[in-house]
Amino acid sequence: MSLNIKKNFEQDRGVWEMELNGEIDIYTATELKSTFQEMFEEKKEPVEIDLENLEYIDSTGLGVLIGALKRLREEDKDISLFHVKPNILKLLNITGLNKIFIIKE
Repeated sequence: MSLNIKKNFEQDRGVWEMELNGEIDIYTATELKSTFQEMFEEKKEPVEIDLENLEYIDSTGLGVLIGALKRLREEDKDISLFHVKPNILKLLNITGLNKIFIIKE
């Protein structure tokens, strides 16, 4: 499967909105990493990621999310995850990442 990334800077709220569709694995993680790099070169602002259509994420994908969060934390900004599916939430809980990412309904 592939990864489809939609991103938009919401000027009024000063937040990046991102939608991830598909799978993030060793084959698609570089695309996500590049997208984060482009976003942060433009504006280092908080990121809200809608995971409603994300079917799968592996350790490579988690590493990209952690790397992006580290860059934002340098500016006291965060990443929020929305609409997290049960299988991905379970992975975040097992790895303890549910404690470092903001997870919302």
